[in-house]
Amino acid sequence: MMDEPLKQQTDIARAAALIADPSRARMLKCLADGRALPASALAGEAGVSAATASVHLAKLVEGEFVTVGRQGRHRYYRLAGPDISAALEALALIAPPLPITSLKQSNRTNALHRARTCYDHLAGQLGTGLMGALLDRGVLTGYDGVHRPEQAVRDRPASYGRDIHYALTDSGRAQLRELGVDTDRLPPRRPAVRYCVDWSEHRHHLAGGLGAALTARLFELDWVRWGAAPRVVHVTEKGIAGLEHSLGLTLAR
Repeated sequence: MMDEPLKQQTDIARAAALIADPSRARMLKCLADGRALPASALAGEAGVSAATASVHLAKLVEGEFVTVGRQGRHRYYRLAGPDISAALEALALIAPPLPITSLKQSNRTNALHRARTCYDHLAGQLGTGLMGALLDRGVLTGYDGVHRPEQAVRDRPASYGRDIHYALTDSGRAQLRELGVDTDRLPPRRPAVRYCVDWSEHRHHLAGGLGAALTARLFELDWVRWGAAPRVVHVTEKGIAGLEHSLGLTLAR
C-alpha cells in the first residue's frame, strides 16, 4: 500500500519537453483537429525541412503523442487521442499570445474563435452555439451550457467538463435520427455525451461520441468545410440554412 502513490506519479517534464520545441508544437497544433496528415504537410506548417520534420515526428511517436500509419507509399500522422488535444488547449490558457504581425495571422485568430475543431468535435462560437441549440430544442438536457467560474468545482476552461451531467433525450434521439445521426451506433467504449469548457467562449460545447458523430455528419452534408488553416472550420451557405431549419441555430450570413 505504501508503494501505491508512486504508481500515480507522472513524468510531466518529459511530456513538456516534447511540446516545448516550437516546431513540434506547431505540428501538434496542426494535428489537433483529429485528422491524419502526411509528414510533408506537417513540415510545411512547421517551416522545417522534410529531414528535420522526420526527426521531430519520430520523437512524438516515441513519446506516444502521435501515431503513424501507412496509406500506399505515404505515412500519415495523427494525435494519439483526444487527451493530447485537451492538453494543448489547456496550455493555450497559460501560454503568452504569439505576436500578430500580419493581416493573415489576425484573420486566422478570428477564424479560430468563430469556428474550429477541438479534436473531433466543434468548438468556438459555432460549437457553443450548436450546444445551445441542442439544449433549446430539447435534444439534450441537464444544464444551460454556460460556464460560471464562481460556481465551478472541477470545471476549467479548455478541458473536459466534470461538474455537469448532460443527457440525450428520447425526442433528441428522434431529431438527430432525422438529421442522419444514429445514436444507437455510437462507439460503445466512449462516453456518448460529454462536454468541454470552451476556452474562447467560456461556454460548453458538445464532445464525446455524440459530438464526434454530429460533427462528422455536418461534414458529410457539406454544411461545414475545412478552412485553409489547421482546425479552422467554415459554415457553408447550405449549412447556415440547414442548421437553422433542423436545429434552430441562427448564424450570420
